[in-house]
Amino acid sequence: MSAGEGRAWSGQEGAEAFAAVEAATDWLLGYPFVFRALAGARQEGGVLLDFGCGPGRVADRAARVLGMRVIGVDASPDMLALAKEAGTPGAEYHLVEGGRVAALQDACADAAMCNHVMASLPHERTVLEVFTEIHRLLRPGAPFALLTTDPACAGIEYASLRVGEPGVTYAPGDPMPVRLRRTDGTWQSVRNHAWPVEGFPALLARVGFTGVTQHHPTPEEAVGVADPEHVRGRDWSAERLRPPLVVTAAVKG
Repeated sequence: MSAGEGRAWSGQEGAEAFAAVEAATDWLLGYPFVFRALAGARQEGGVLLDFGCGPGRVADRAARVLGMRVIGVDASPDMLALAKEAGTPGAEYHLVEGGRVAALQDACADAAMCNHVMASLPHERTVLEVFTEIHRLLRPGAPFALLTTDPACAGIEYASLRVGEPGVTYAPGDPMPVRLRRTDGTWQSVRNHAWPVEGFPALLARVGFTGVTQHHPTPEEAVGVADPEHVRGRDWSAERLRPPLVVTAAVKG
């Protein structure tokens, strides 16, 4: 899940570290709601673009949930190598270079998702580059779902993550420390960038997206959306107090 300048998970070591992240909060309040936002694009032979696919775990689940063929793209060759090892049936993977995926033609995807890529981007221009390339690759009228953490939730320790420091307000692009729980129970620290979620609708509109909506999923809403065993697996007390993830949905105009 890295897509450009300022990547937080660069190199083989970074890719392997990201692959070991637990992502419990994301599997409760993030990815299942991204899949739900894209469910209307289901069609036989449909193509789902995963922009910033990382090690391919989310793409693999999306392919199974949505019944779509996945095209994963990432700026890290090491992430792409891990994604290919996942063995998702029918999936293909391509490198993002200079903000573009040269191997892919315009309007080649029926839906797109972009999960936690914004945090690796240090400048508004790089955010716009990502949105512009996703817009190019989608067919007209196709849906796009963007998953991000909310910097306004800085300092709260959730089941698998903590973004920012308590009491700190972050401006767009500000460096922001993030802690992520690993599958072995330890914590991984990484320096990311803050992108307040209220800024995304205007940026998406600038590159041609329409119908932008935003949603803060809650643990209560996760019942019937996320995996039932996962929902029951923890008390999710912090997630109930202030849900940290936002799904921004839009349509290619």
